[in-house]
Amino acid sequence: MGHLDHATFGWLTPALSYAMACIGAALGLRCTVRALDATGRSRRNWLLTAASAIGTGIWTMHFVAMLGFGVTGTDIRYDVPLTILSLVVAMAVVGVGVFAVGYGRDRGRSLLIGGLTTGIGVASMHYMGMAALRLHGQVRYDPLLVGLSVLIAVVAATAALWAALNIHAPAAVAVASFVMGAAVSSMHYTGMFAVRVEVVPSGATLPGATVMQFIFPLAVGLGSYLFITSAFVALSPTARERAAYASAGRLTEPDDRAVDVAPPGFRTAEAARTPTT
Repeated sequence: MGHLDHATFGWLTPALSYAMACIGAALGLRCTVRALDATGRSRRNWLLTAASAIGTGIWTMHFVAMLGFGVTGTDIRYDVPLTILSLVVAMAVVGVGVFAVGYGRDRGRSLLIGGLTTGIGVASMHYMGMAALRLHGQVRYDPLLVGLSVLIAVVAATAALWAALNIHAPAAVAVASFVMGAAVSSMHYTGMFAVRVEVVPSGATLPGATVMQFIFPLAVGLGSYLFITSAFVALSPTARERAAYASAGRLTEPDDRAVDVAPPGFRTAEAARTPTT
């Protein structure tokens, strides 16, 4: 049985992965709140941004945490296509969840469907990412801890979507994102504690890419995407702000449509007092 180390770099990777989960959650919640105040194409675009933000944040959290994962007695490689597929699955399934909430008429049922779908999607991303591991040995899981990790994912996703429906103040959204980040991190490490690795020593070359060749550059790129998108969302006006600006513009704008409707030959008193030359 190989010894598993979940923090080979100390607290750096757990803390950084938690931060990425919080950023993705905060951005996703803000975009969902914006979507609920919008209509038509604008609502769809906000929901797409929310899905990409939450999915990217969860995926980045998982693989930043995996930067600190090691097993004594074997190197670790990652299957590149399967790792990318896990990112696509994360964004797609989270998208189903947020669209269910964004367009559902019955909010209670939409919340349950969206939370269940999103939670299962988060868990699927995690275990698909784990399936991308390549090492000298066999990976097994504790079924009880696996089930607990899936339950945590579903509860965390449902709570996050509930927050998007009911919490609109920026400070409250920030608190909700911290809670969601903690829940996602708890789901990840619960799933990691379920892992058992039976190392089989071998001199064969492992297929796939090393963590620094593939995971690190991709995580940095997606993290940059989250930061840039967060700045865009923070600077873009809300629907209420746009309506207020438009209303203020109408109040201060001169009315070019005003016309002189005085009948021919009618002169105002001021005009009558003006001497003619």
